[in-house]
Amino acid sequence: MKLLSPAISSLARSRMWRIESVISNPIAAQREVLQDLVTAAQYTEFGRRYHFSSLFSIKAFKDAVPIHEYDDLKPYIERILNGEQQILWNTPINWFAKSSGTTSDKSKFIPVSQESLEDTHFKAAKDVLTMYYHCNPDSDLLTGKGLIIGGSHSIDQHNEDAHFGDLSAVLLQNTPFYGNWIRTPELSIALMDEWESKIEKLAANTIHENVTSISGVPTWTLVLFQRILELTGKSNMLEVWPNLELYLHGGVSFVPYRDQFRKLIGGDIHYLEMYNASEGFFAAQGNPKDDGMLLFMDHGIFMEFMPVEEYGKEDPQTIGLDDVEMGRNYALVISTNGGLWRYLIGDTIQFTSRDPFRIRVSGRLKHFINAFGEELIVDNSDKAIAIACQQTGAIVRDYSAGPVYFSDDANGCHEWLIEFDKPPEDLASFTNLLDTALKSLNSDYEAKRYKDIALRMPVVRPLPMGIFNRWLKSKDKLGGQHKVPRLANHRQYIEEILKIQQERPLDDNAPDPLA
Repeated sequence: MKLLSPAISSLARSRMWRIESVISNPIAAQREVLQDLVTAAQYTEFGRRYHFSSLFSIKAFKDAVPIHEYDDLKPYIERILNGEQQILWNTPINWFAKSSGTTSDKSKFIPVSQESLEDTHFKAAKDVLTMYYHCNPDSDLLTGKGLIIGGSHSIDQHNEDAHFGDLSAVLLQNTPFYGNWIRTPELSIALMDEWESKIEKLAANTIHENVTSISGVPTWTLVLFQRILELTGKSNMLEVWPNLELYLHGGVSFVPYRDQFRKLIGGDIHYLEMYNASEGFFAAQGNPKDDGMLLFMDHGIFMEFMPVEEYGKEDPQTIGLDDVEMGRNYALVISTNGGLWRYLIGDTIQFTSRDPFRIRVSGRLKHFINAFGEELIVDNSDKAIAIACQQTGAIVRDYSAGPVYFSDDANGCHEWLIEFDKPPEDLASFTNLLDTALKSLNSDYEAKRYKDIALRMPVVRPLPMGIFNRWLKSKDKLGGQHKVPRLANHRQYIEEILKIQQERPLDDNAPDPLA
């Protein structure tokens, strides 16, 4: 590995010219991507149905192909799972990334082609490394190992050739041989799906490694940190891994977790956000100081942007890069080298820069609260939680919120279920600060809260530690990239979580905050 690391490092550093070339010509790069996709898939069943061989412009493509959600493509995907090929893509599909979303009890199976592995996921990982070295030329990142806190792996029983797992598991199973030399833990541990045991083995097997980088969802990374500190008796992670210099995160906003990481790590390291989903690797921070993540324009994914107010219309309209506006919410629509065509991924994004094109993930199309016209999105709630924690000294591990509807004797409000690592000394003060922060971040919320006319003060329920994990486990969604939905425009999640809490009440004598 000592001989290999300088070679990989040198190769990564030499790639920056190509990234800069694409940054200079993003719209042309996207046109070329779409042309390549349509040409490659023109003789597939989907390509024949929509006459790909006669589509020679972005407008023609958009006019011919409707926007799809998962249920629209599901019949095609099920046929591929059962062994048929040349359906959505022109090369064999033998791998599927199992969706980790919690919006439905049913799993989604996203097709992963060899092209999407090599030209999307692995190419983006190389670009992240290149951009990191460009900003940190003296880095010793590859002199140690990268700790990957990944998902699980299993085999689809429909067909011996069809394999599926969390995205991280699919990537681990297909990683080039040299990748296995610079990561930890060993594959058998990385792919364990029983997370209580997995954390123990992760801790025991990585304590003595020279870990220089970590990638994983913040919640499980914190659990691992705490367990390692318990086992070692050390006061922070830099005492365990003195050469740790980088944490790569994604999947959920890092805002509520930043202070916890700084405390547990015990010093300054670099933090980079990545937008890597089952459907593709879309963007990443090139520099921790960047406001937003750089969109990857030449990675086998053609992108369209749907203003969120178009969602639900019979003929929703999308725009291209040349028409996007800063700070506006868009739903991401993608066409990929895995056979997803004009696919509505479900995430909402906002542009933070147009030169170069940088974005941040603002939430989910179906993860919001708008029961009273307040249009609250996850970006608002994450920032408000962070502000309330900063001003009270509280530390939040996880949270979820939903509406409380009007009743005969009370108007509506929002109910927040929160697991605190460190609860505030005064819950009422925390609630007030949360409410004030939401007003400052969202004018629609502020208007609905005016004199309690439409919305009264939010209700915050502290939960015992572990309730969210028990809820995820009840849905077979514990671990990996699975995460608690931050916001919902209904009470289903709230009611399910509260039902689990009843089996382990916080305090039988505590007053009901909604009473």
